[in-house]
Amino acid sequence: MNTILAKKSIAALRAEAEDTEHGLKRALGALNLTSLGVGAIIGAGIFVLTGNAAAQYAGPGIVLSFVLAGIGCAFAGLCYAEMASMIPIAGSAYTYSYATMGEFLAWIIGWDLILEYSFGAATVAIGWSGYVVSFLKDFGIYIPPQFTAATGTTLIEVPNQGWTTLTAELTTSLMQRGLDPATLPQVTAIFNVPAALIVIAVSALLVVGIKESANVNNIIVITKVAVLGLFVVAGLAYLFRNVELWNQNWTPFIPENQGEFGKYGLSGILRGAGVIFFAYIGFDAVSTAAQEARNPQRDMPIGIMGSLFICTVIYILVAGVLTGIVHYPQLLVPDPVAVGIDATGMKWLAPIVKIGAIAGLSSVILVMLLGQPRIFWTMSRDGLLPSAFAKVHPKFKTPYMTTMFTGVAVALAAGMAPISVVGELVSIGTLLAFVLVCAGVWVLRYTNPDVERPFKVPLVPLTPILGILICLAQMIGLPFHTWERLIGWLVLGFVIYGAYGIVHSRLGGREQSDNPDAHDAHSSFVGAWLALASMLVLMYIHGYEVWKAAGMNQPVTALDVVFIVIPMALNGLMLCPMVIKRGLRARRAVPQMSGKTTISIALASVLCVATVIYLGRVVPSLLGIGQ
Repeated sequence: MNTILAKKSIAALRAEAEDTEHGLKRALGALNLTSLGVGAIIGAGIFVLTGNAAAQYAGPGIVLSFVLAGIGCAFAGLCYAEMASMIPIAGSAYTYSYATMGEFLAWIIGWDLILEYSFGAATVAIGWSGYVVSFLKDFGIYIPPQFTAATGTTLIEVPNQGWTTLTAELTTSLMQRGLDPATLPQVTAIFNVPAALIVIAVSALLVVGIKESANVNNIIVITKVAVLGLFVVAGLAYLFRNVELWNQNWTPFIPENQGEFGKYGLSGILRGAGVIFFAYIGFDAVSTAAQEARNPQRDMPIGIMGSLFICTVIYILVAGVLTGIVHYPQLLVPDPVAVGIDATGMKWLAPIVKIGAIAGLSSVILVMLLGQPRIFWTMSRDGLLPSAFAKVHPKFKTPYMTTMFTGVAVALAAGMAPISVVGELVSIGTLLAFVLVCAGVWVLRYTNPDVERPFKVPLVPLTPILGILICLAQMIGLPFHTWERLIGWLVLGFVIYGAYGIVHSRLGGREQSDNPDAHDAHSSFVGAWLALASMLVLMYIHGYEVWKAAGMNQPVTALDVVFIVIPMALNGLMLCPMVIKRGLRARRAVPQMSGKTTISIALASVLCVATVIYLGRVVPSLLGIGQ
């Protein structure tokens, strides 16, 4: 257990941060970092979620939801600021967890951050695609609908609305309007081409250099903040000319509860805050660039808290103006800000806002794709991933291998996956990261009380405890299928750690051990129990249902393949054979540990056979054999 609980010392982390010869280029100041944070935060949230949360949960009280969510984010932001100033190195919550909770938990959070940033970039790229398609349509440029949505999505052309996803709710709505969906044009989407192209373009920019990327981001941030400022000024001018409309739309400010939790009333404000919380995702991305900051101890807290404060103020202003112009039930649309502009009659402002939305979403993609490769890079430097991921470009001083790898993977996800799936995964992954960072600050105050802290969180342990409780509450409120997919993703991480990371770790790996053979015995034992836990968890969350469905020749969904079948196969057919190999080697070299290795070998062998039986039933069903 000593290996998987090994911790990095604060001194070692600071030494890594000072290694400029083999590390990343220090080119970012406080303004760059604040701009990166604003670039990540202002995006899909303000252009989409504001209207949805107001229409479904809070009404005009969405303004209070933003205040509440901002307070919750502030607790996590304070903890991030202390960690980033104390441990100024790339890796964000992964690095912080390595110093406070040990290697295994650090691996879990690092793997979780890969989920957050990769799927976050994919989610925003899908939203970017929608705005670009709409913007081009205004100029008479039409992209074929089958190349604008996730693979397999059924699209229908609705009169006076254009192409949209065919859902049960839309079918009901069309029937009520006297329209038969069967008589309207329909296509099945092949691939979301614009979403994939923006990911590839941004990845290419990030390979060229962090300073160049930051300069582009600064321009984009200025553009979208100016556009939102223009919307607020124009909207307020309209409202002051139509005070009666403002009073009418804001009465009541907090709509009466409809008899269920979260449907307006005070509980609606709380639920609205939970939805809006994810509009703040991004300020933590600033911490991934700590090793590229010129003066991280001073600039990181400024970048994190400054970007959070700026965005909270902008969110409150936009939400207040929007719900004043448009009655909140009418805001359940993909482009609520555009609806607000249309309501004012200022048509000239519509294309400007679309440009701002496109710019805003572009900068979010940039920051997400900036953070993800640096997590890979840091984990590779620690030996938990192959060394190829740690390569830095000799000229640009950027982690170009991981950037290119991430770009291709995210482009495929953006082109093929529906936004609802990737969006939910981003939410739960981010909240888990926030919980661990808040816990890390609390732990370090007791385990390393004398470490220099250029920025200190006030009121410890109250502040981190409040951050933990708020984030956990929101995680518990997420749908169960989101937890299923998170667990499936984490099992993939367990397989990679058990098969590679535990052996090659630069802190507690085989080569660093005084007794490599004893390390083999230990790693095989840990790997065997990881494999057992992974199989049991997969079977519990949805694996058994997949097994039953295959036995009755029922279809297995693509999501089940990705988050159940593939993790199950890698667990039993990759991790278990490696556990057996290490156990046999250790058994020959260290006879006195034969009891431990025998358990490992027997357990891995049983799991390997069980996996073969499982796949023997499920795979033929996937291939359509026997149907």
